[in-house]
Amino acid sequence: MTTPLYECIKNNKTENTPIWIMRQAGRYLPEFREIRSENPDFIKLCLNKNLTPQITLQPLKRFDLDAAIIFSDILMLPYALDQKVEFKKGIGPILGDLEIKNLSAIGEKEFFNKLKPVYDAINIVSKDKILKNKDTIGFVGAPWTILVYMIYKKSPKEVKNINDLIFNKIKKDKINVLMSIIVKFLKIHIKNQVDSGSTIIQIFDSWAGLLNDDFAVDNYIYKPTYELVDYAKKLGVPIICFPRGTKNYKKYCKIVKPDAISIDYEVNPKIIAKEIEVPVQGGLDPKILLTNKENLKKETIKYLEIFKDHPYIFNLGHGVLPETSPEMVECLVKTVKRL
Repeated sequence: MTTPLYECIKNNKTENTPIWIMRQAGRYLPEFREIRSENPDFIKLCLNKNLTPQITLQPLKRFDLDAAIIFSDILMLPYALDQKVEFKKGIGPILGDLEIKNLSAIGEKEFFNKLKPVYDAINIVSKDKILKNKDTIGFVGAPWTILVYMIYKKSPKEVKNINDLIFNKIKKDKINVLMSIIVKFLKIHIKNQVDSGSTIIQIFDSWAGLLNDDFAVDNYIYKPTYELVDYAKKLGVPIICFPRGTKNYKKYCKIVKPDAISIDYEVNPKIIAKEIEVPVQGGLDPKILLTNKENLKKETIKYLEIFKDHPYIFNLGHGVLPETSPEMVECLVKTVKRL
């Protein structure tokens, strides 16, 4: 079976631009808000193998998207490693205390069992008839981003000094031990998703932009992420990387070697089109969907023109915002499909 995303990523086809949207299953959809209102515990919702497939497929029933991405979260990994994870309204994720020495005792079977509902949901989604000739995207957080959350125990968006965030909190040798454990279980998580029916894997490095030092970037972003990419490729699935805020996409692609690279909205797409050889995904600022249809069409066409001779998957430069109107998402999808 071939799909529009596969044709773009693996065969470098440029004729028809495929589209899916980060956070396409989420708070902007009234049908999702209805389910969410009755299921306030986010982690429990991600582990509900009956509701998760429904949520995942909601946007596919509305829009002509080329892929489903499983409704889950990158923080399911620390959850499966027995670190407490909860989501507080208006704050975001809050993680519990971390005992690194206890992580080594966690076995693969125990890890699998904690996330079995996620894998069951992927299996259900991948077999749904609505996904004929479409992809089921599984995903993980990048090792660096997972490390940040596990050590800092919340979103680091207010942090100005990376040393205060990580390196002053925990000794370097312990950081390296934790990183190796994270990489080990991310590989397991990737394989379990592929075995369950995921046909593409995306790696989200939400906090790649926090690091500037070349040594740190090399050791905490490039090397561990390359290890995941290399592993996923051996499983036979395309892999997309989204190193949000990274300072050098060209160098990232050269070292990490993803099959495709997803770009954020702060990077110049014209430079990306010139410098990057692999297929490109994303870039449109999600706030454009909060404007009007005329402006949305103009900005959408701009990206399509820039990447008209480059393998390109249309997506946003970050997740769709909760206040987005479904009508605007429909306008976006139809604009991409018409051109």
